[in-house]
Amino acid sequence: MRLFATLACTALLSLSSLTVTAQMAMDKPGAPPASPDATAQVSLGGKAISIKYSAPSLRGRHVGTADIVPYGEVWRTGANPATTIVTATDLTIGTLTLPAGTYTLFTLPTPTTWQLIISKATGEWGIPYPEGQDFGRVPMMGKSVAKPQEVMSISFENTKGKTTELHVKWDTIDQFVTVTTK
Repeated sequence: MRLFATLACTALLSLSSLTVTAQMAMDKPGAPPASPDATAQVSLGGKAISIKYSAPSLRGRHVGTADIVPYGEVWRTGANPATTIVTATDLTIGTLTLPAGTYTLFTLPTPTTWQLIISKATGEWGIPYPEGQDFGRVPMMGKSVAKPQEVMSISFENTKGKTTELHVKWDTIDQFVTVTTK
């Protein structure tokens, strides 16, 4: 019995040591952050639009599971501080008209469709979702990508004149919506 207790204590101490070592490695000064800051920028009609977000990694997980971007729940569309869009011009995002200004982006993912949520609330951490502060919601179009993308990205693609596409890519998912200015 004493041998069993000694082995159990040794196993617990070893596990605790590994956990502390892993946390220290992530917290080391100079080590890259787990979800680095990123920016997507575009100019439409000579006016700047930028999105600031933190880019999480899959780390063996898959979008749509309970532990990362659960389907049917509002997601902060990134990590850490809330994802922010700043536009110097009025925009049409999908069917939604958005005045120039600063807003927070969320998404509502499902297995078949995603919605882009534009919130009037700004300056928050990203969670909890600020119920009742929606400026509006628009459906996104989606397509699958062949090779899983480890790090989430937000980008502006297929920009022509006063039109672009806002893309959210992660895992095997590419969700996007058309953005235009006058």
